[in-house]
Amino acid sequence: MTLEGAKVECVCEVMPYSGGLQRNIVQCLEDFDIPLYLSCTVIEVHGTDRVTGVTIADVDEKMLPIPGTERYIECDTVLLSVGLIPENELSNQIGLEMDPITRGPKVNEMRETSHKGVFACGNVLQVHDLVDFVTQESQIAGKGAAQYIKGTTEPEYVTCKGINGVRYTVPQRINKNNPEEVKIYFRVANVYKDKRVVVTCNGKELWNRKKLKLAPGEMENVFIKPEDLATMNAGDEIVVSIEEA
Repeated sequence: MTLEGAKVECVCEVMPYSGGLQRNIVQCLEDFDIPLYLSCTVIEVHGTDRVTGVTIADVDEKMLPIPGTERYIECDTVLLSVGLIPENELSNQIGLEMDPITRGPKVNEMRETSHKGVFACGNVLQVHDLVDFVTQESQIAGKGAAQYIKGTTEPEYVTCKGINGVRYTVPQRINKNNPEEVKIYFRVANVYKDKRVVVTCNGKELWNRKKLKLAPGEMENVFIKPEDLATMNAGDEIVVSIEEA
């Protein structure tokens, strides 16, 4: 809008952090001197035939407006962003098992859903930061579909979950007999600084890395080695968590 000649007064984000990529904040807001107000929301839109302004206010930890923080901004346009969910209409129609957090299908490491022979990837499966991730995921799903057509042995699954600030993981289950390294994608529920991402199974630590910053808008990933998978039993649980550094 700025490049087309509009004057953007501000961006209000009700959360105490931005859900967008840091590079987008820099390139789309900071580079054009557009203020970003965190823990802030629009509480009233003014005008009848068209918008004449808005009243914004800071919010508390329950996202309720804080009295006395109201500010009036004159404007003629208000754009609303209400979040993203996967394109899940077809997934629901055919009765796939869905993840309540991602709002997309639950899948294994090859992106096969709860229906054998049905694979999901890209923005059908989860909301991605970058198109590069969508491409990588499509290649995984394509390989999985090819293996399914050729016929493989019955898989033995271990499950995956996130705790201590990890909102979800994709995939939600992994074939312990997979001969290749498996990447687990995840998102965190808040902004964390100077923490460690730790992956365990049956009390054994499989992966541990220090992260200077973790944010909900940035998709993260960890790797599970095939030799670690081979030591697991069907039904075991891989846990991804945020720990103190």
